[in-house]
Amino acid sequence: MSPRFDTTPLTDSFGVTVHGINLSEVSPDTDFPALRAMFEEHSALLFHDQDLSGPDHMRLAEMFGPIEDRKKDERAPGEGPEVALVSNETQGGVTGAMDLHTLHLKANQQWHIDSTFMPTPSLCNILAAKVVTTEGGQTELASTRAAWAAMPKDLKSQIEGRTLGHNYRRSRERISMELANLPLFNKWPAQRWPAVWKNPVNGREALFIASHVYDVEGMAASEGEALVDEVMAFCTQPQFVYSHTWQVGDVLVWDQRATMHRGTPWPYEQPRTLASVCCSMTDSDGLAEARGLTM
Repeated sequence: MSPRFDTTPLTDSFGVTVHGINLSEVSPDTDFPALRAMFEEHSALLFHDQDLSGPDHMRLAEMFGPIEDRKKDERAPGEGPEVALVSNETQGGVTGAMDLHTLHLKANQQWHIDSTFMPTPSLCNILAAKVVTTEGGQTELASTRAAWAAMPKDLKSQIEGRTLGHNYRRSRERISMELANLPLFNKWPAQRWPAVWKNPVNGREALFIASHVYDVEGMAASEGEALVDEVMAFCTQPQFVYSHTWQVGDVLVWDQRATMHRGTPWPYEQPRTLASVCCSMTDSDGLAEARGLTM
């Protein structure tokens, strides 16, 4: 590890806070190799007192991998991806508690992994706090690696070796059919991924499961849904969860291959804005192996 910074644990099972580093100054040849090694080992990295500009945010993300661009089909030729804002702010106010945009934010309060519904899922999310609330609005992470290692054999055996169907609209149907029917949530065809992924760097396995799951291979719909609910309940027990209360300047990075996450409610009359950039997986991140298991 680089001698320029040290770490303290976030929980007993995963995650570290990284001290003494300015993310705006990270370069591929200096601090990033150490950060990437900690990412593989600990699954979640927290940084305090950062002042990431949009360009610096994007530059840091590009070190992890290709920038995910969900709006590529909407962009003019030559336009590239940009930092996304996870926010209820509007010009001069906030969205209403029952607006479709707010319902979308509420759908993110289900345990999920970003982009399991896309042809190339996300490797990581780099989330930076810009406007925070006086209460609520935490981001919670659940280690599907630690949970998988601790899971009883009888429960493991029910899902190990299976493939799961993922669809963006499925998680939105749980909140509102009007929300689920929006074009955004029907843009990509359903994807199938193995329920368990192996980290190619250290060989550790983790569940790849989310509120986007609509199908469990070899099971009737009701049986599969019950199994997914049981597995996710096991993974989200307190010993596997870290809950982060945001302060402006915090940056949280997590490994989508080894964690689920969710937001928590807050008083919706209060503005809340987090800046997000997701990076897509590559074959070296285990994508090729995962695809091979679904063929």
